[in-house]
Amino acid sequence: MPPALADSGSAMPRQILPAYQQECAACHLAYPPGMLPAPSWNRIMGGLERHYGTDASLDEASVRQIGAWLQTHAGSYKRVSSVAPPQDRITRSPWFERKHRELDPTIWKQGAVKSAANCMACHSGAEKGRFDDDELRFPAGLDARYRRHWEQD
Repeated sequence: MPPALADSGSAMPRQILPAYQQECAACHLAYPPGMLPAPSWNRIMGGLERHYGTDASLDEASVRQIGAWLQTHAGSYKRVSSVAPPQDRITRSPWFERKHRELDPTIWKQGAVKSAANCMACHSGAEKGRFDDDELRFPAGLDARYRRHWEQD
């Protein structure tokens, strides 16, 4: 069963845990928890001292609170829960790769985008958990030769 979506079509739960928003969004997008299965969130929260090359350690109470919230809202529908992506990276999940397969891989390295994990570069609704194609924007400063990927047929 897919997670309940907010009226706006958002993948982010209606009630965002303030501690999650405060701690995680301080460094990157507070990703919708439904984008990863529960075991991935468990491993991420259990390894914050080595969080993708950064020490993102939190106090024990915050780890428990955020971890429990992530478990409650973790992806439980087939495309997310069937297989945890390599290194628990959303950007390495089969569904993410399928959705972005037509993009030139060099786009991720451009200064206007920086990495595949920078959803906000192209998805104007990313902070609210919305990733609809209708809300795509061409990143300011990105070389115009990549524009074809944003044009709808």
